Amino acid sequence: MNELLRNDTLDQWDRETFLHPSTHLAQHARGESTARIIRTAEGVHIEDREGQRWLDGFAGLYCVNVGYGRREISDAIAKQAQELAYYHAYVGHGTEASITLSKMILDRAPSHMSKVYFGLGGSDANETNIKLVWYYNNVRGLPQKKKIISRWRGYHGSGIMTGSLTGLPLFHEKFDLPMAPVMHTTAPYYYRRENPDQSEAEFVAQCARDLEEMIEREGADTIAAFWAEPMLGTGGIVPPPAGYWEAIQPILEKNDILLVADEVVTGFGRLGTMFGSEHYGMKPDLITIAKGLTSAYAPLSGSIVSEKMWKVLEQGTDEFGPLGHGWTYSAHPIGAAAGVANLQLIDDLKLVQNAGEVGAYLNERMREALSDHPHVGEVRGEGMLCAVEFVEDKERRRFYEPSQKVGAKVVAELAKHHVIGRAMPGGDILGFAPPFSLVNEEADRIVDATVKAVSAAGL
Repeated sequence: MNELLRNDTLDQWDRETFLHPSTHLAQHARGESTARIIRTAEGVHIEDREGQRWLDGFAGLYCVNVGYGRREISDAIAKQAQELAYYHAYVGHGTEASITLSKMILDRAPSHMSKVYFGLGGSDANETNIKLVWYYNNVRGLPQKKKIISRWRGYHGSGIMTGSLTGLPLFHEKFDLPMAPVMHTTAPYYYRRENPDQSEAEFVAQCARDLEEMIEREGADTIAAFWAEPMLGTGGIVPPPAGYWEAIQPILEKNDILLVADEVVTGFGRLGTMFGSEHYGMKPDLITIAKGLTSAYAPLSGSIVSEKMWKVLEQGTDEFGPLGHGWTYSAHPIGAAAGVANLQLIDDLKLVQNAGEVGAYLNERMREALSDHPHVGEVRGEGMLCAVEFVEDKERRRFYEPSQKVGAKVVAELAKHHVIGRAMPGGDILGFAPPFSLVNEEADRIVDATVKAVSAAGL
């Protein structure tokens, strides 16, 4: 069978017809990339069409939270497709799956949240949230209050506005982004602080001061919202420094600036709590959800709207008529059915608890194994998120030149041990975000393979 698979034309079709996201297009078209054609998966492992098997230490893209091959979800998808493959959610229509999932989400969300709007992916959910924020202030008679503050190294999508919210140059260069009215403030990334003599508390105070100065400079009456992941994800898997959210939120409240918590990565258990907002004591006005909502078994995203915002949205439709926003596939019943089965499975298997416990074990073992390495600047993480940052000179905190591609080299060596990690953009950072079903023995395998990969990469 393997020989038959090798002799088919998939590789050729791939190079000739498929434009892949986040890919070096020329290298892939020439057949120079190390991409895999994945055939099947089970638990925390994926398998390509030639029978090679890897432990997926990144759960796809932080998203296959319950693990691969869960029949409970695939059966729910099949059943829904047979009963009702599609009907729209416009003008108040619903399905059993979409209504049930809305209730399940709000049962798990912070208590001040009120309604759920459904989309397909994190990018479109954040686009929805931008429009809701602007609509909210128009209804309030504040048409000038439209600017949005995001943070450098934040990730919020790759659309026109969401790519602007994202604070990573890779997603801006040659795309004419970021667009106004988006601005970026200091990333809460203590290891990369400009002043090495700053204490953590002093750095937090600087982050707060930088935000206050931006608000004062721009005018609070022009700023609508502050967009932030509870902890930085794609920007380096960086937990916020102690006291960060306690310092930031009062500034937003004082200046009537909405807080949008992008929980596409952290929502539904990745930090060992159902939401990252709960984990860090945040009280957001909007929450963006996606990946963990269905564990990627079907596309689905959502915007969770607070009671405060909902009251204004209601007022707006009384004054101006129906809300002029919607996607054809909003609340798609197949995605909703996957979400219902997924959240039920997370509860039944106690996967949020497991993410906290095994995630803590993974991080502890990684710190023990690599914190003292001369070219490891920091091992960090929380819950089922872990990162290792490589440096050329640990004492002077001097980073490698990007052309050396140290992070990519380590990832390539890691794959030789049949473990998948991710080379994060914006530095030589190796990231892990395994499925919540990971067990300690599998965490050990990730750590042991990482140590070997670091050595093999010549560090």
